[in-house]
Amino acid sequence: MSLLDRYLFRNFLEPLLLALGAFLSIWLIFDLSDHGSDFLRTGASPSVVANFYLMQLPQILLLALPVAILLALLFCCSRMSRNNEIISMLASGRSLGRVLLPLFAAGLAMTALCLALNYELAPRAEAFKRAVIDGLRQARSNDAPRDQVDAHLFRDRLSNRTWFVRRLRPSGSVLEGVQILQQDELGNITRKWYAAKAIHDPATHRWTLQRGVIVDLNAEGEVLKIDNFEAQGQRTLEGWLETPWRIASSRLDPNQLTTPELNEYLTNNYDFSKPQLAPFRTVLQDRWALPWSCLIVILIAAPLGIVFSRRGTVQGAGIAIFLFFLLLVLRSLFLALGKAGRIAPEVAAWGPHVLFFCIGFCLFWMRSANRDFSSLFLRRL
Repeated sequence: MSLLDRYLFRNFLEPLLLALGAFLSIWLIFDLSDHGSDFLRTGASPSVVANFYLMQLPQILLLALPVAILLALLFCCSRMSRNNEIISMLASGRSLGRVLLPLFAAGLAMTALCLALNYELAPRAEAFKRAVIDGLRQARSNDAPRDQVDAHLFRDRLSNRTWFVRRLRPSGSVLEGVQILQQDELGNITRKWYAAKAIHDPATHRWTLQRGVIVDLNAEGEVLKIDNFEAQGQRTLEGWLETPWRIASSRLDPNQLTTPELNEYLTNNYDFSKPQLAPFRTVLQDRWALPWSCLIVILIAAPLGIVFSRRGTVQGAGIAIFLFFLLLVLRSLFLALGKAGRIAPEVAAWGPHVLFFCIGFCLFWMRSANRDFSSLFLRRL
C-alpha cells in the first residue's frame, strides 16, 4: 500500500469510527431508557447487563455500518475535494479507480465482516434479547428455556400424521402432552396415540411414548382396539421421520433463524407449500444479499462525494443520501413481496442490490469520464 493509499484510507477510517461510535452511543442510550428499569427492578448484575448488550452488538453493527460508511465517505471525499487533494492525485497520472482502490478494498472487507455477522450472530441477537427481557420481567433466571413452544399443532403431509403437543423445545428431544392422529388416504382416522411424554432418539430415529394410550379405529370411526399403558410401561415407534425440530419448525420466525437453521428448515420441510416456505427462502437469500450494501454504498457515495465546488458538495451529498434511502425502501418492499410469495426469493433479496450496483457503476463511469452527474440531473429536471 502506497503513501497516498494509506492517507486516503486514514481519512476515511477516522470519520467511520466516529460515526459508528455515535450510532452505538445513541442506540445504547435509547435502549437503556427502555430496559434500564427491568435491570434495576430484578437486580441484574453488571456482567448480565454487559453480556446482554454484547449479544446485541452484531445486529446493531449490521444495521449501522452502511449508514456510517455513507456519512464517512461523503465527509472524506468532500473534504479532500475542497482541499484539491483529489485533483492532485488525478493530475499525478492515477485513474479514479486507482485513487478509490483503498475505499473499495475497505468496502469488501466490511462486506465480509457483515457476511460473518449475518451468518449466525446477528439473527440470534433479537431472539436472545426477547428471551432475556421476558425472563427479567417474569423474575426468572436467564437459564430458562428460550426456544420453548407451547400448544403446537403440526401436520406431516408425507405420513398423513397430525401432532398436537402441549410443550416442546426444537433443540430438545422430549415432547410433553402428545396427541398423534394417523389418517389414511381418504382422511379417515385409523389410529390415535396419547402420551404424557414422547422422547426422540436422533441416532435411531425412534420415538418412545411414555404413560399413554393407543387406539385403533376402523373407517367408520369405531374403536377396534385399545392399548393402555398409562400406569406403567412405554411404547416404541420405529421408522418415523418426524423430529422435534421438524414438528416445531412451522412456529419459527425466519428472521430469528441462523443461516444453518434456515437451510435445515428448508431441507426438512421441503414438502410444505410454496407460500409457507416463501418467507424462509426470502430471508435465506437476504442473509447473503444484505452485506453487499456496504460495497454498493461506497460505489454510490464515492463518485458523488468527489466534487469541485461548494454547490456540488451539497448536491452530491443530497443525491447520495436520497439514493441510499431509496435502496432501503425498495429492499423492504421487495422483501415483503418475496415473503408473501408474489416474487421469487432471489429477486426479492438481490433485485434492489443489483439495481443500485448498476446505478453506482454508472455514477463511477460518469465521474471517471469527468461528467458532473449532479449538474446533469438538475438540468434534466
